[in-house]
Amino acid sequence: MSLNQKIINLLTICTRAGKTVIGFDAVCAELKLKKVFCVLLASDISPKTKKEIDFYCEKAGVNALMTPIEKEEYGKYLGKQAAVIAVCDKGFADKFRSIVSQEEILK
Repeated sequence: MSLNQKIINLLTICTRAGKTVIGFDAVCAELKLKKVFCVLLASDISPKTKKEIDFYCEKAGVNALMTPIEKEEYGKYLGKQAAVIAVCDKGFADKFRSIVSQEEILK
């Protein structure tokens, strides 16, 4: 199974469980409330948005994980395009971190 497919499969389960928040403003609001365990970033995120989300994540002590998936592909599975997705569950966040770190090792 490809890395993209692993991420999409887990994201689909996570979203069905109601543990994701989609979109920059909504993610920033959740980060301020300390309800986020990691943030997924689309591969085609704008540099400005990435810089801003990195700032908010650092302030909240949360990992921002760059994924190989583009906004449009996230849109197919989430119902709307998204460059920033918050994961609001520790178990799901740990699994996303392990999947993305596997990809880092393979590079």
